[in-house]
Amino acid sequence: MSSDIFSTFQSLINTHDNPFVLIDENYRVVAANGAYQAAYGVEPSQIIGKHCYEVSHHRDSPCWQHGEDCPHREVFQNNRPCQSLHSHYDAIGRAEHVQIKGYIIPRPDGGKLLGESIFRLTSPEELDCDEMRMIGRAPAFLHAIEHLTRAADSNANVLLYGESGVGKELAAHYVHQHSPRKKGPFMAVDCASIAESLFESEIFGHERGSFTGCAGRQRGLFELADGGTLFLDEVGELSAAMQAKLLRVLETGEFRRVGGREVLRADVRVIAATNRHIRSMVERGDFREDLYYRMACINVDLPPLRERRSDIPVLAEALLSRLNQANRSHCYLTGEAMEKLTNYDFPGNVRELRNILHRASAMCGANNGAITAVGLVFDHDASPVPGGNGGWKIPSPAPLPAGKQPLSMREVESRYMADLLTRFEGQRRPVAAAMGISERTLYRKLKRYGLGGASDR
Repeated sequence: MSSDIFSTFQSLINTHDNPFVLIDENYRVVAANGAYQAAYGVEPSQIIGKHCYEVSHHRDSPCWQHGEDCPHREVFQNNRPCQSLHSHYDAIGRAEHVQIKGYIIPRPDGGKLLGESIFRLTSPEELDCDEMRMIGRAPAFLHAIEHLTRAADSNANVLLYGESGVGKELAAHYVHQHSPRKKGPFMAVDCASIAESLFESEIFGHERGSFTGCAGRQRGLFELADGGTLFLDEVGELSAAMQAKLLRVLETGEFRRVGGREVLRADVRVIAATNRHIRSMVERGDFREDLYYRMACINVDLPPLRERRSDIPVLAEALLSRLNQANRSHCYLTGEAMEKLTNYDFPGNVRELRNILHRASAMCGANNGAITAVGLVFDHDASPVPGGNGGWKIPSPAPLPAGKQPLSMREVESRYMADLLTRFEGQRRPVAAAMGISERTLYRKLKRYGLGGASDR
């Protein structure tokens, strides 16, 4: 492209407020506007002349060779505009999801360029912590992110479907953080963990003296979530009585505290989640149809990890980086270990991947930080039997010394938590990160084992 033509195009794209790039038919970046440079912290010399997949994805081969849709290829082949959700990496390697719009721009010499506008949906700074980042580039994952992003623009209730461990609470946080309610509270409750006798008190609150042992007034989750979002996890576990009580507040927005007479109102958006097939439960009479329709204004399916296998490496690296930071270690995965992870089906999904890496990182010191394929022990299956017929063999435990009794799981976990508290000087946040659990879960475990004195830092 001649310098005069380049200057003309550069002047035109600099009029765009959003990040904007020009890409030629060889998928090389030929120009980028000032908004792009400011958004991603790069100089023109760092990206012009490079392939778009090198700049956006830090790869050395096109998206379609990794099983992903390529909107640029679609625009060039069909000569039609394209709009798509895609992932993009900034100059220091942070990934974010962006909405891109691409269209053909004719060149004076008869060729064509692709003009791409980038609309940023999320950046790490907009989220409360790294745990709220949705990581992935697989088509099934991006499809789910697109639905979550659209759901965030609405005020309608959302029902999330997904197997255990896919990250349903993470998805609920994503919707909340990208909605007009993001400055309001986000309250979460596991419906399976609430006893039916306490459900009404937990959800709606109670007045002083409303039942034995009730010393004071307590606000319920609906009241606490006023102006924000209430996340109801495992909603398929609600009993018929609990469903009826929940239906009324979803229909009217009104409720009373247990033992109270005053009718209260709360402006709450409900995001519910389940790993069960609610429609089948409705047909069997196990779940109220009217409650289902109240909660499922928008349905979003979250794919299991085996359906987004290409995301396993980037997820593994992100989780391991977090573990290294929490444990002050320098563990890394060998090529064979990464291949073993990628070929595993992960019945427990991302939660299982996190646990596998947590276990492996605790043992990698003997290999100078290297996590090998042998060092990866899977939760559901261990390693293939050599020469077997595809069977799996769980390794036998080492025999205990004479006179020694095995520790209970309670004792093992209690000792492990005590060691972590010592290592992190009583700071609760890094202990929770090292264990791969939330601070709320950690707090409950600390109380259970009588391990007090942890700080919130």
